[in-house]
Amino acid sequence: MLFRPVAVAALILSAVFGLAIAHAAEPATASPAPVAPTAGGLPPGNPVVARVNGTELHLSDVMAVRQTLPADAQRMPFAQLYPMLLERMIDSMLVADAGRKAHLDQTPEYQKRLKLVEDRLLQQAYLEEIVKNAQSEDKLKAAYQKYIQQKPPREEVRARHILVKTEAEAASIIDQLNKGGDFATLAKKYSKDPGAASGGELGYFTRNDMVPAFAAAAFALQPGQYTKTPVKTEFGWHVILVEDRRTKQPTFDEAKAELSQQLARQAVEANVKELRQEAKVEAFGLDGKPLAAIK
Repeated sequence: MLFRPVAVAALILSAVFGLAIAHAAEPATASPAPVAPTAGGLPPGNPVVARVNGTELHLSDVMAVRQTLPADAQRMPFAQLYPMLLERMIDSMLVADAGRKAHLDQTPEYQKRLKLVEDRLLQQAYLEEIVKNAQSEDKLKAAYQKYIQQKPPREEVRARHILVKTEAEAASIIDQLNKGGDFATLAKKYSKDPGAASGGELGYFTRNDMVPAFAAAAFALQPGQYTKTPVKTEFGWHVILVEDRRTKQPTFDEAKAELSQQLARQAVEANVKELRQEAKVEAFGLDGKPLAAIK
């Protein structure tokens, strides 16, 4: 979906001023990250793209704001987005300068809001460090060993099937298979299933992946065998061919993403629990009475 110019401008305005708030607590001396040249025509390095009352705005700053836009807007050609992004970022800098000249950065309300932003940034940095330490390769591999002990090898079959409306149709197809018919060809010709175009291919699956009647029939077959009688399910009548059987456990690479999330969650929960144990926390309900459950 293409955005109208007005909609894009509104998204950019929101992104620019949102980013300005998020970065309010960052040190002013932080140097922008370099931008690598790309096939899209970006200049090499990290050139200055604007100066506003002597303050430099770099290409990396524009790219950072672009990353905060919705995915559809990010897919727009950067050459098309660039002028609008730059205009709004200049506006943002001018508005911020005006706020400083009005000494709004010295008001109690501003300092309170700045403290909230700083706290969020510190929370993020602290938790990222905890998670990084929890997700070391050694810890992931140790977690994987425990994981596979709790995940016994599962039996899988690779199969094809032909789905038709009536038992008579399924019986006719079985008769053609008995006479040497090719299963994939018959699936393309007769099957009502969306996978008919691929010859009824289902790939590998476990018993729990399929409805009970279908699973029972499929797992009763050996590779190369097909059902000799039609199989009835809520979807219709099936003829099933099993092509392979295997016993499989998730590999380390397959389980890595799940384990990473698990270790991250456990590390954060354990750390927060420890912080609570070491801290003096007092919490009160709306009636002013202590909330014992939060301590």
